[in-house]
Amino acid sequence: MPKNIKKILHVLMITVLLLGVFAGCSNNVSSTTETSTSEFDTSEKSTSENRNSEIKGTLAEITERGKIRIGVFSDKYPFGYVDENGEFQGFDVYIARRFAKDLLGDESKVEFVIVDAASRVAFLESNKVDIIMANFTVTEERKQKVDFANPYMKVSLGIVSPESAPITSVEQLKGKKAIVAKGTTAETFLTQNYPDIEQLKFEQYTEIFEALKDGRGDAIVNDNTEVIAWAKKNPGFVVGVPSLGGQDTIAPAVKKGNKELLDWINKELEALGKENFIHQAYDATLAEIYGEDYKEQLVIEGGKLE
Repeated sequence: MPKNIKKILHVLMITVLLLGVFAGCSNNVSSTTETSTSEFDTSEKSTSENRNSEIKGTLAEITERGKIRIGVFSDKYPFGYVDENGEFQGFDVYIARRFAKDLLGDESKVEFVIVDAASRVAFLESNKVDIIMANFTVTEERKQKVDFANPYMKVSLGIVSPESAPITSVEQLKGKKAIVAKGTTAETFLTQNYPDIEQLKFEQYTEIFEALKDGRGDAIVNDNTEVIAWAKKNPGFVVGVPSLGGQDTIAPAVKKGNKELLDWINKELEALGKENFIHQAYDATLAEIYGEDYKEQLVIEGGKLE
């Protein structure tokens, strides 16, 4: 074969090879671009879904669901408890039903979710409830985790003990066992102010009272409203310290950042104040226990602490 023909064929082969390489590079670039775009779309979708999951409990979602989920106690008489017929009752429950009626047009459109003291924040954070109305005391620490609406009740701590061995000051608990419920202001108060007092801790309110009855502890430190009510129902026990620490407030709480629902609750409490509804709730659920003398000490009307 002539040399010049060989050179031409050689050049053609090199050209073909180069074209193949460029084509391959082009395909690789295209493939990489598509993969990158696909990953980006998936990431954006995931971020969007996560963002949507973070804003559960908006007014629009509650309306679409047709139910408002409110976390309450099942064992804290007379604020949130289940009666002998299996029905939720109590001061918090009474107000919660009115919320459902005014928001959804029917008080039966409330789904009560049982919480204990230590799980209240977690139930909001995990979107298991829309509102917590479980005798929830407002504290600076809790404000970092949830958003509190305006208050509807005032409260302080109290101490109940056996009449045969009454505790009349918190200092008398030194060297003894103070019974508390986990996740309560009583636990925090003793830990911060009286770290040398031994605490016997339980998850449920029923457990703390059983522990006092069977002598596992010397006294219960809890909300004064709770210990006063319990002592009246249980002969042989006395509230030796009716007020301990400063005055606190009880308020509904929503998930951090759920401003829409928070604003609705505050407007609702203001509107209810015009008809003295919280006083009505007291008369229906607490008056039999505390009488008229405690009404103005406990009730906050219209969401405003005077």
